[in-house]
Amino acid sequence: MTLNSESLVFLAMTSFLSKIFASSDNPDSLGASFRKKRLAYFESLFFKIFDPEQAIRILDVGGTAYFWESSKLIEYPTIEITLLNLHLEKSELPNIKGEKGDATAMPEFGEGEFDLVFSNSVIEHLYTWENQQKMAQEIQRVGKKYYVQTPNRYFPIEAHYALPFAQYWPKNLLFQTLTKTPFSRFQKWDSQDARQYIEEIRLLDEKEMKQLFPGGKVYREKLGGMTKSITLHNLD
Repeated sequence: MTLNSESLVFLAMTSFLSKIFASSDNPDSLGASFRKKRLAYFESLFFKIFDPEQAIRILDVGGTAYFWESSKLIEYPTIEITLLNLHLEKSELPNIKGEKGDATAMPEFGEGEFDLVFSNSVIEHLYTWENQQKMAQEIQRVGKKYYVQTPNRYFPIEAHYALPFAQYWPKNLLFQTLTKTPFSRFQKWDSQDARQYIEEIRLLDEKEMKQLFPGGKVYREKLGGMTKSITLHNLD
């Protein structure tokens, strides 16, 4: 069967949209592509200031072992990565371990205990500005260096739902859309998950990130000329 031009355009658009709206856990998704580029940028900074032949301790706040599986860092047994989550994150990688803890209060760690604190798309999940301030303070207390990324509040497609301007929708409308329609990532959300996300997500903008990490350098991840996500770091 030969496809006409209209069919080919439709298939191409369907493929493109599926990449945009798929979860970043999907290796073919646009989110996964950005995560790969983000990791490459981070590694380019990391290897400029750290000697991987020396012992290096990294704390990943809210991280997963899955994120690091494609990283060059895990090739070095001298680099130890601790994953801090409310639940115990399991890892089969020898230089990655999980610990239970709270990003807003880390009394189990001393000042400057880690050479680097890393966090990817986590700080927006803390419900309030006060909690985000606490997390930022703790990151800078326990880490000598930091690298913290978050989606940009003003990007037109809300990062968690893949819906246009969903960050400005009334909560009830957003809940009904998530749970009653497949518009968010081509699936209906579980009601409990939808309520959890709607309550916990507080997106940040560049001005607020600079307030949280004064003196940090800004890295802007771009899509279509617009800032998709913001990273503050002091890897220099």
